[in-house]
Amino acid sequence: MSTRIRILDVNDALDLAELYRANRVFLTPYEPTRPGSFFTERGQLELAERKLTDWQAGLCAPFVILGEREEVVGAININDIVRGAFESASLGYWVAQDAGGRGFAKEAVASAAAFSFEVLGLHRLQAATLLDNERSQAVLRAAGFEEFGVAPSYLRIDGRWRDHRLFQLLAAEEAA
Repeated sequence: MSTRIRILDVNDALDLAELYRANRVFLTPYEPTRPGSFFTERGQLELAERKLTDWQAGLCAPFVILGEREEVVGAININDIVRGAFESASLGYWVAQDAGGRGFAKEAVASAAAFSFEVLGLHRLQAATLLDNERSQAVLRAAGFEEFGVAPSYLRIDGRWRDHRLFQLLAAEEAA
């Protein structure tokens, strides 16, 4: 497989808008309610600009997921980077419906985790899934994440506060 991730670029706005529009129905049960402007090139450009500003400030690391022909098939983000005693962040990702089941998410999560620990120097990476999102849970487990609990009413997804399974991956301990 030749999946890879790369830092988001403002030039990805059109591809992301088209991908979100094509996958709107598929993604709705798993995402916050989005305004119509989110699905436009302009909306994706504005979002990319905000994410890249946050990237420069050290608050996140926004990536696109590239498929076999270097086409954008999804996105993965290391969000809410906290330094100091915590050295932690949250991971969020999605892949297009027609790219599902082909290993893209699994490889992207593994790559983002490696980036979190090797480049960003984080200690912990957290991810959350809806209780019934078994495919995403399998992706996280395959990347070495361990479930550590359930958070009631954790995120407002598709207009409702929903419970989520919480997963974490810790950096390998340094050799003594």
